[in-house]
Amino acid sequence: MDEDFPYKDIIDLPHHQAEGRRHMSLYDRAAQFSAFAALTGYDEIIAETGRLTSDKTELPEDTREELDRRFALLSSMTENGYRPKVTVTCFVPDKTKQGGSYESFTGEVKRIDSTFRTLIFYDGEKDLTGRMIDIGMIVSVSIED
Repeated sequence: MDEDFPYKDIIDLPHHQAEGRRHMSLYDRAAQFSAFAALTGYDEIIAETGRLTSDKTELPEDTREELDRRFALLSSMTENGYRPKVTVTCFVPDKTKQGGSYESFTGEVKRIDSTFRTLIFYDGEKDLTGRMIDIGMIVSVSIED
C-alpha cells in the first residue's frame, strides 16, 4: 500500500459493531434509504387515468322501437298489479371521466314513471321504491317468466 495513504493506520481494523444493538439486516438497511412518496396521490391519478371506460353506443331505430314495445307491456303489467321480473342492461356514466360501462340489473318492476322516464324497481322484500334506471340509458330488456 502507498505510504502516503491517509487511512493506512485504520484500514485493516475490524468493523465497529455496537454491543447494545442487533445488527441491521441488509433489507432493513436499504429500506431506510429508499425513495419516499414525494408526490402523494400520484399513484392513484395514474391508476385512474389507466382505467378504461366505454362510449355509449346509439341504438338502431328498430331496437329502440322494440324497447318501447317492451316498456309499454311492462307498464300495462304493473298497472294491473303484476310484478314482472326483468333483467335490464344499461349504460352507467362514469362519475370521474368521460364514458362509462354497461351493467345488468335484475329485479321486480314496481312501475314505469313516464314523467321522469325511469324504470322503478321494488326494494327487495319490502314494498318500497328501490333502484331507478333512466329509460334512455337502457339498451336491452328481458322479461322473465
